[in-house]
Amino acid sequence: MTKVVNTPTIADVLRFWFDELTPEDWFGGGAEVDVLVHDRLAGAYELAAAGTLDAWGQTSDGALALLILLDQVPRNLFRSAPRAFATDERAQDLARRAVARAQDLEQPEGDRRLFFYLPFEHAEEIVLQDCCVALVAERIGQGERLDYAERHRAVIRRFGRFPHRNAALGRTCTAEELDYLAQPDAGF
Repeated sequence: MTKVVNTPTIADVLRFWFDELTPEDWFGGGAEVDVLVHDRLAGAYELAAAGTLDAWGQTSDGALALLILLDQVPRNLFRSAPRAFATDERAQDLARRAVARAQDLEQPEGDRRLFFYLPFEHAEEIVLQDCCVALVAERIGQGERLDYAERHRAVIRRFGRFPHRNAALGRTCTAEELDYLAQPDAGF
């Protein structure tokens, strides 16, 4: 028997992410949110990861939905596992194209725009971190979102990677990274 997979729409993804979840859900998460995201978006993530939804990137809303699927959703589906980061490069490539087309500017200022920049914030490359900070400063402004982008960049500047990912990715922590991870509020 063939399993039928209902293809979600762009509106389905955006409605769930922005109308049913809150910023606390996006960034604070937890087991309950992970289950909810799994139930609602796991199938869509698999389609996005396979490239089936790539055409979504042609519009601003479509690019936003695809960025959420490639960059945010795997962090809920595969928390503390290597697969949480498996589609990061695809998300970064899509974010580059979307920003080059000014698709981010078609969204209202604030959180919707932010999701175009988060793939850069999640990158373990200083050039992409610098890009994130510049975009957030210019297109969202001062405040908590910029502070968070700057904190991510500081970690990459210091370590060249995110130490809190080391266990999930099978990387050995340096002594300096262990000291950092022992601090309150270390990691993201």
